[in-house]
Amino acid sequence: MRAVGYKTAGPIDHPTSLHDIELPNPEAKGRDLLVEIRAVSVNPVDTKVRKRAGADDGGWKVLGYDAAGVVAAVGPEASLFKPGDAVFYAGAIGRPGTNSEFHLVDERIVGRKPETLNWAEAAALPLTAITAWEALFDRLDVRRPVPGVAPSVLIIGGAGGVASIAIQLARKLTDLTVIATASRPETERWVRELGAHHVVDHREPLAKEVAALGIGAPGFVFSTTETGAHLKEIGELIAPQGRFALIDDPQVLDVNPFKRKSVSTHWEFMFTRSMFETADIAEQGVLLNEVSRLVDEGALRTTIGDTYGVINAENLKRAHQVIESGRAVGKIVLEGFG
Repeated sequence: MRAVGYKTAGPIDHPTSLHDIELPNPEAKGRDLLVEIRAVSVNPVDTKVRKRAGADDGGWKVLGYDAAGVVAAVGPEASLFKPGDAVFYAGAIGRPGTNSEFHLVDERIVGRKPETLNWAEAAALPLTAITAWEALFDRLDVRRPVPGVAPSVLIIGGAGGVASIAIQLARKLTDLTVIATASRPETERWVRELGAHHVVDHREPLAKEVAALGIGAPGFVFSTTETGAHLKEIGELIAPQGRFALIDDPQVLDVNPFKRKSVSTHWEFMFTRSMFETADIAEQGVLLNEVSRLVDEGALRTTIGDTYGVINAENLKRAHQVIESGRAVGKIVLEGFG
């Protein structure tokens, strides 16, 4: 089968970064599905893994997590899907990735593809939808109010993939006032179209920006990018007994200033359930099926930002470069193998 892989970790502009390769077709065992990949999207985690982790034992490392495709075969213990089913999912970080014609995935973390979306539109959703959902409803528990605080959430990095879903989920499924950050005219338009009630500029001091809205201190803050740069401001602007979640990797996370406000801090890493095969691993499949239903009902929209053509090394390199620049709006998707 055709795939895109690499051997040695390093920068995307290095000659060895990504290559078009041929690999044997995998075989479905246990609860795995063998999925024929129709489209993938690229996430910051792809670039982080490429820079930090090389292939094992002289083989090839294949990246890619988000995917939409058709079930080609099922393992002997699989019972949730059958060959021919259209699915979408975000994969597992410890297994070969989705940048290949065929891919193995545990059926418990797979959802049924939204019928109203094409392959590319569907591939843009799984990883960011899982991350946003778990951050809002499992970690921040936004349906449980902060006592005495007007219901609002600040989402930092509003035009990114995760935030683009988080804005929609918070707007459609809660009564929260949604404040998103954006710093360019095109990103401000994007987050307003997704449903943000207010937009503030994250290049300016956030505490002052949020206070100027006149709606009170938010009880919830969800930081999707540049958390280290904003941490002091977050400590100032968040309400007492508020809840704070993050998904990025600041070099230092000094939450000591949160103590006087009793602010709780929550990490969200959507691969935790699959990495540790937690007792509730199947919740990700349930979650994706709910996202699929909400999309088909018109409550959620895909966050696809751009399509870069077929799945090959050249197009994936370009996607990695744009993501690393920090200027991507929505998700970058690749479709088919040409």
